[in-house]
Amino acid sequence: MAVEDVSQIRNVGIIGQGGGGKTALSDTIVFAAGAATRIGHTADGSSLFDFEPEEVRRQISLSTAFHHVPWKKQEVTIIDTPGYANFLPDALNCMRACTGAVLVLEPAAGSIKVEAERVWARANELGLPRIAFVTKMDRENANFDAALRDLSEILQAKAVPVQLPIGAAETFRGVIDLIGMRALIGQADGSMKEEPIPADLQADAQAAREKLMENAAEVNDDLLEKYLENGSLTGEELTAALHEGVRSCKLTPVLCGSAAKNIGVGLLLDAIVDMLPSPAELPPVVAKDHKTKEPVERAADSAAPFSAFVFKTIIDPFAGKLSIFRVLSGQLAADSTVLNVNRDTKERMGHIFKLEGKKQQAVPRVVAGEVAAVSKLKDTLAGDTLADEKTPVLYDPLPEYPPAISFAVSPKSRGDEEKASQALHKMADEDPTLKMERDPQSKEIILSGVGQLHIEVTVERLKRKYGLEVELKSPKVPYKETIKGSAQAQGKLKKQSGGRGQYGDTWIKIEPLPRGGGFEFVDEIVGGVIPRQYIPAVEKGIREAMTEGVVAGYEMVDVRVRLYDGSYHDVDSSEMAFKIAGSLGFKNAVANARPILLEPIMNMEISVPDECMGDVIGDVNSRRGKVLGVEPKGHSQVIRAHIPLAEVLRYAPDLRSMTSGRGDFTMGFSHYEEVPAHLVDKIVKEAEARKAAHS
Repeated sequence: MAVEDVSQIRNVGIIGQGGGGKTALSDTIVFAAGAATRIGHTADGSSLFDFEPEEVRRQISLSTAFHHVPWKKQEVTIIDTPGYANFLPDALNCMRACTGAVLVLEPAAGSIKVEAERVWARANELGLPRIAFVTKMDRENANFDAALRDLSEILQAKAVPVQLPIGAAETFRGVIDLIGMRALIGQADGSMKEEPIPADLQADAQAAREKLMENAAEVNDDLLEKYLENGSLTGEELTAALHEGVRSCKLTPVLCGSAAKNIGVGLLLDAIVDMLPSPAELPPVVAKDHKTKEPVERAADSAAPFSAFVFKTIIDPFAGKLSIFRVLSGQLAADSTVLNVNRDTKERMGHIFKLEGKKQQAVPRVVAGEVAAVSKLKDTLAGDTLADEKTPVLYDPLPEYPPAISFAVSPKSRGDEEKASQALHKMADEDPTLKMERDPQSKEIILSGVGQLHIEVTVERLKRKYGLEVELKSPKVPYKETIKGSAQAQGKLKKQSGGRGQYGDTWIKIEPLPRGGGFEFVDEIVGGVIPRQYIPAVEKGIREAMTEGVVAGYEMVDVRVRLYDGSYHDVDSSEMAFKIAGSLGFKNAVANARPILLEPIMNMEISVPDECMGDVIGDVNSRRGKVLGVEPKGHSQVIRAHIPLAEVLRYAPDLRSMTSGRGDFTMGFSHYEEVPAHLVDKIVKEAEARKAAHS
């Protein structure tokens, strides 16, 4: 359907933890709305949302997918997000496109995991209106009340049931609609048949409706007054109050059903349209004026100047780049030219598409609030703002997600290094949580991501999309070397082989600098004992010698070098001779200046459930870590620590194991420290073995 009015739009994120049934529900929603002829399933590859080969093989969502359906003269864009920790940043980013969300819950006590807590916290940050749907009511031991308690106690939501289940597990057959006070029973053809509320559930339904009216009335003073006077509210008044309560994030209506049996899914679509707001009902989005940098508001008004936020990029080696965006103000026609405000470049928009799973439907234009895609933009990436050239504004970029795990990547075929580097750069453009860099010390390609599964999936896609097979290895720890003492030494080159010889003579003194001090060269030559034109060559020779230390061949840092004496020959001296002399003098001095190895120390913040804190702190200590502090955050404890990088190269799976998947951490470089003496021999032997293997 062509959208003519912003009030017709609902962009709905299907959010929650991995394995909770989000994609199954999304597929059933598309079927229930009449936009598909059968319910898709990930297991047989027919899902409209999990269509990538890696998703079908693993039977989990790895990336956010989109589809749009008509319902009650509204266009509902379904945004099915991944829920597993390795792919959660994509979900958190794509929530920027949502105007509302459905939190998908399982009907069991204690089933809410840290991933659900993270998406809920993100929704709180965005002020995103939400309803909840308890799915899998047909599964064994299903318990609707347990899901309600967890929603209220763990996520601190004002959970308000608007339905009650009729039966549970194998006896689940329908729901009681508390707004209309009717029973709706699922039929074999997927429809719902209205019946009287079963006699044994009448009292529960009446008590639940009373509670629903109390909660709804508190949203609006006029309704509260009417409820206190009359003791009841009509169905229309209840729906209006729930809509207002959801829009203001004061209430979370809770529905239930079964995606597998298509029970309650049509009622969920009703709730999406009736309770979740359109973009026009949400507060204006705050941006910055591109020129003045002053805050400016952009309302979801199709008559306003055009602006849009690109929240996701998909790159296909054959179809090219697809930029997915939400129009935040104004409207956009195909073949328009707009400004990429972040990069100050013009972009030709070409064809505009609505996404239908892996397919695309071309549309002539989109208006404020709509989610759409455009292909082959030259410079645009996820996080960029597109806007009208005359009134450009800039929206906040996507958040940074520090990588949690890194691997060295080496192509299996010789000569594919450059091809692999280019392909990984494209994949990093598509996935902002993927980082690719070349280690200047080891020359390795380092691929970093959210977790081991994230990296493994990237390698699989690299093979499928670009025909490249690579091996993963733990990256080399970037050790460095320095000195603890001072020393002085001579560096002298004297060669005579008939004709002109080579002569350079230097005396240098070296001393340690504070950690992080780098390198300092001090010229203390007086009286012309070394001519001025040769002194830069001495420094160059010393700098080159510092690239390979004397302990294990690692780069040397934090050293001050004083050149204080020397001699030269009128004929045989040259820049090359003094460069070699400087290098020799430095190496001779270092050997007597108590050289040591340094290792990188990482700043880590580890978020763990209260009951796991002792185990995790013990593990930090076993990794030579230093706990700097612990502070509570929600239902978790955040442990701040310094830990050597060598001890946490594979920390993500270990933390997941210790915390049953509920732990999370961020990591960033802090500083370098001396390697303990008992570990030096092992590092030196490993360095020697690598050197021998490459010689």
